[in-house]
Amino acid sequence: MYKTFYKLRRNPFEITPDPSFLFLTQRHREALAALYYGVCRRKGFVVLTGEVGTGKTLLISYLMRVLKDSAVACAYVFNGRLSALEFLQYVAEDLGLTVSGKNKAELLRELNHYVLARYRQKLTTAIVVDEAHSLATEVLEELRLLTNLETAEQKLLQILLVGQPELAARLDSFDLRQLKQRVALRAHLEPLDLEETRGYIQRRLRVAGGCLEDNLIPDPTIEAVYRCSGGIPRLINTLCENALITSYARQLTSVPPEIIEETADDLCLETAAQIEPKSVHNEILQAVAILESVRKAIA
Repeated sequence: MYKTFYKLRRNPFEITPDPSFLFLTQRHREALAALYYGVCRRKGFVVLTGEVGTGKTLLISYLMRVLKDSAVACAYVFNGRLSALEFLQYVAEDLGLTVSGKNKAELLRELNHYVLARYRQKLTTAIVVDEAHSLATEVLEELRLLTNLETAEQKLLQILLVGQPELAARLDSFDLRQLKQRVALRAHLEPLDLEETRGYIQRRLRVAGGCLEDNLIPDPTIEAVYRCSGGIPRLINTLCENALITSYARQLTSVPPEIIEETADDLCLETAAQIEPKSVHNEILQAVAILESVRKAIA
């Protein structure tokens, strides 16, 4: 719609996880390195967490592309609401195994033969589970048992769990303490800061064929995007996409900050300035409550 007007080859702010648009901050680089190391060094369980919209799925899409180039076979599960048997069936089928008419024991035997055969060829097998915070406890326990597929030296199956911060909280629960002890590496994605938001927007414009000298999204507008999105990449995309459409409709050569603010209002987004005081206020109340408890205990 606006691509020709703004001399772009592609829409720069699609919300689909296209690895070609990946923008690596220092935290993203560290997370990617930890995930890649954990899988390729056969560490067993690796966990990636992050708030909604921080780019977890995009990061693992890129990781899976890299793993494929390294001859790692990956089963990718993107639906956490499966039973234990359905989960095993999905994984086996994604790895190219025949699942029709097989019970749980037969599926486990097939998986064991598959990963052992790959190991003998010095090849790695991994399961990547997105939305892992939605997994039932019985499925998480099944995953833990899958890591029992091992030799005396190494794990035969590498498992990457990706989910919202609730995943970390679940792993801290008493019921999943055995699984928690098997987690070799953890990584966490945070929202972008202002400078990272600027780099993120410019990177996406550049990949889409834009010329940064055209100043399509100038610095004051980027600051407005950051205020209204809180540095969440998915919200940045949504704001910028809608703002480009509005600017095109008004035949503007660049996006002014006011359009970002109008878009944020239309989308009912709270600005970072609105969110922060609430967060600080809650922290202060919690601190006061703790001090009061200590005072009473001393008394």
